Amino acid sequence: MRTVRWLGGISLLWALSSHADVIQYQGLDGRRYFANAVPATGTVQPLPALRPRLARATARENQQARMMSLVYPLAQQYDIDANLVRAIIEVESNFDAQAVSTAGAQGLMQLMPETATRYQVQQPFDPRANVEGGIRYLKDLWQRFGGNLPRVLAAYNAGEGAVERFGGIPPYPETRRYVARVLALYGVNTTSAKIYRYRTAQGSILFTDIPR
Repeated sequence: MRTVRWLGGISLLWALSSHADVIQYQGLDGRRYFANAVPATGTVQPLPALRPRLARATARENQQARMMSLVYPLAQQYDIDANLVRAIIEVESNFDAQAVSTAGAQGLMQLMPETATRYQVQQPFDPRANVEGGIRYLKDLWQRFGGNLPRVLAAYNAGEGAVERFGGIPPYPETRRYVARVLALYGVNTTSAKIYRYRTAQGSILFTDIPR
């Protein structure tokens, strides 16, 4: 039996399978415990809300894994870091292939209809087609803005024209939040002024704020 103790209002819950029933009980020491089997002693009470949460977390991880299996070969094909694409997808759609924004952006990488047309994405809700269109757009932005990653991300969110018009990240709160969120998920220091691009020993592309 795996048992997890509740301390100071923080649940130290780990390694409990979503396929197992999880119960909570109060031990003889007066503390509350979580376990995946009924203990020999203590007062046992069901915990019905925990198992659905674990199941939802597992389903989300499986969805991400399926989508990333499409991302990796396409990112390699177009010479873009797959982890950067992952961060963009998480912020754009949270890996929901059917996502539609209030502005009309569609799919995993939230392509606007005109962008989808520009990159010949005829089925924007098809995960592979959407990701390929988004990566191609990202690649063009990278070349257009000389590898300046914050500007590339700002252009992906607000459009190339806005970045060129303001000479950098536009003063739009949404765009500034977007750039900061993607860089944070990607693991880049948002205060760094320079982004470096390297090819790893495995042949993939890495963007980082740490020079080698």
